[in-house]
Amino acid sequence: MFTIFTPVIDVLIAFAVIGPVIGVAAKKVSPKAAGFLGVYNAVAFLLAAIGLYHLYAQVSASNVVVVPVAVLPGAVLVIDMLSVFMAAVFLMLGFVASIYSIRYMERDTGLPEYYALLLAMVAGMIGVVFAGDFFTLFLFWELMCISSYVLVAFRKGEWEAVEAGFKYLIMSATGSALIIFAIALLYGMTGTVTLGAISSSLAGVQAASQVKLWIYLTLAVVIIGFGIKASIVPLHTWLPDAHPAAPSPISALLSGVVIQTGVYAIIRFLYLIFQPAPISWPVVLTVLSIVAVLTMTTGNVMALLQKDIKRLLAFSSIAHVGYILLAISVGTVFGLSAGLLHIMNHAIMKGLLFLCAGVFVHAVGTRNIESLAGIGHRMNVTAVILTIGALAISGIPPLNGFISEFLIVLATLDANMLALTIILLINILIGFAYYLRLLYVLVWKAPGKNLDKVKEAPLSMLAPMMLLAVLCIVIGVWPSPFIEFANQAAQATMNVLSYVTAI
Repeated sequence: MFTIFTPVIDVLIAFAVIGPVIGVAAKKVSPKAAGFLGVYNAVAFLLAAIGLYHLYAQVSASNVVVVPVAVLPGAVLVIDMLSVFMAAVFLMLGFVASIYSIRYMERDTGLPEYYALLLAMVAGMIGVVFAGDFFTLFLFWELMCISSYVLVAFRKGEWEAVEAGFKYLIMSATGSALIIFAIALLYGMTGTVTLGAISSSLAGVQAASQVKLWIYLTLAVVIIGFGIKASIVPLHTWLPDAHPAAPSPISALLSGVVIQTGVYAIIRFLYLIFQPAPISWPVVLTVLSIVAVLTMTTGNVMALLQKDIKRLLAFSSIAHVGYILLAISVGTVFGLSAGLLHIMNHAIMKGLLFLCAGVFVHAVGTRNIESLAGIGHRMNVTAVILTIGALAISGIPPLNGFISEFLIVLATLDANMLALTIILLINILIGFAYYLRLLYVLVWKAPGKNLDKVKEAPLSMLAPMMLLAVLCIVIGVWPSPFIEFANQAAQATMNVLSYVTAI
């Protein structure tokens, strides 16, 4: 079968191109007919998931799958278990957001473009984690970024969306410029843009002080460039504006997986390119742990102060990026496994919470937490789902957030990072405090008169939230297969030799 990239990416791009044509034709039949594009997108994600399963089988057999890109001479996709792990998370949340959007976006215009951009954004993210060279990586990185800019500002009639989209554009474009600069530095040092070849070249470099200085400079530029997208502190300022302004299904994707694409890039570059290089690896991990502490503490403290439910969730995402960075900074397979599992769990939990917030905003028209007080009495099913998501992300057993947060704690203790473990536990307690407050206001307080006419969300919005809530429970009760999947991804990340020799 002819493919341009892989069936996973090709399906998403093809559906993204064809979708607007079908949507425009459907609107001529009925103004509401474009809503079926949510189902159309869901089919695309299911077909892509089938393709990913076949890739998983190939990667399980050979560790690394190399796919030359015929239409881009010299470009190559290099797919290992880390790539498959991340792509699985992206497809899952894309599928859920598509189904949820059917009713949530019914009041909006431009739905053919919305659904096409959603597909393009996920295709870009998967392309980033599959890319084996800088050219392909940057091509898909920009596809992801441009799609997300437009989706943040999708409700262009509202000034908040335009302002947030513009701020996101400026900061993210700055990050992209820094990534280009890092690519130029690495190309200047090695003469190649293929990731495996760069790793091999830097591993053979003599540890001269001048060379080490350039490598450290490149490492700093890489972390800052990708760190803007990952929202590490102090590069996070775009996120609390962009995520609340975007439609809630897009907020779920931005917080759940788009920022994790930046985290993926940091993981891949650190372990594939810079760990074999002649630099002080313990110093790099120490600096990363300091960044992790600043990120988690800033995110949690700022979340405590929020009155806007989506801004609270956005700052919480920053905090959880800090948890993941701390796990990465441990520098072991155990730590990386815990961090990767938390990437998956955070995508599920934060996606669920943003979708719950979207249900409330859709029903009442406000994001103010106090104005939503007691809404759980009017929307009982959503209240139960929200409670599951909030307790899960707070680290309460037997839910999925507890598993990955507990593993991160164990990984830091195993690495004799007692001070960092204590800081992590304090941050987890802060997170529990503001989520408990959120549940108290939304679920336990008596509802106001402004909520008298509020009814439960439609099934097409409840069903994807129920799916994510079930996953929170299943992973918490039966975590072993998910831990094993994350462990396979972590081992693949550490197995630099296998990645390099495959090319």
